[in-house]
Amino acid sequence: MRLDKYLQASRLIKRRTLANRLCDAGKVTVNGHRAKPAAAVEIGDLVGLELGPRRLTVRVVRLPEGRPSTEPAYEIVEDVRSPDRW
Repeated sequence: MRLDKYLQASRLIKRRTLANRLCDAGKVTVNGHRAKPAAAVEIGDLVGLELGPRRLTVRVVRLPEGRPSTEPAYEIVEDVRSPDRW
């Protein structure tokens, strides 16, 4: 699944255009590497986001199918926090 579609479907980012802008600005990583909007995301990948002063790292638990739905986001992503960062 494309990274920009995954960010929208998982509801980490509200709009796909915003996901594209964040990727183009270098604010999104996949497995520690800067990623473009078309980068492939697979189960088990670590996706990092820089949203202003906040940094978020999540593990891909499941790839959503179809359009963004009302399924709980915790079924799609798992928050990964380092104890030394918080």
